[in-house]
Amino acid sequence: MAKPEVEFTPVSSVDFAPCNPHIEGLSEAILARDSDNDSVTRILKFEPGTDTSPNGVLTHDFWEEVFIFEGSFVDQRLGKTFKAGDWATRPPGMEHGPWVSENGAKMFEVRYYAERSN
Repeated sequence: MAKPEVEFTPVSSVDFAPCNPHIEGLSEAILARDSDNDSVTRILKFEPGTDTSPNGVLTHDFWEEVFIFEGSFVDQRLGKTFKAGDWATRPPGMEHGPWVSENGAKMFEVRYYAERSN
């Protein structure tokens, strides 16, 4: 991965921006991005009342590792609440979401693509 070299830096120095696709109340702060393959390290923020149901159930072609460090949300598909201290590792193609966060939440997330052998 060719993410930039960054020494300890306050998260407050990185602005939050709306996610794509846009969901009201859902934003991200990109901490590092590999411009060659779009691998990303970010903070994902759910404002109180955020509902990602318009996005439906998600799947993607990259690995995703997430750690909830603040708040909680309910996985609508599983009918389970996940809270600060919970984590997940999702391989490409794994279904997840949608979520509703009554009081808000923040997650640390790393997305990356598996190395392909020739």
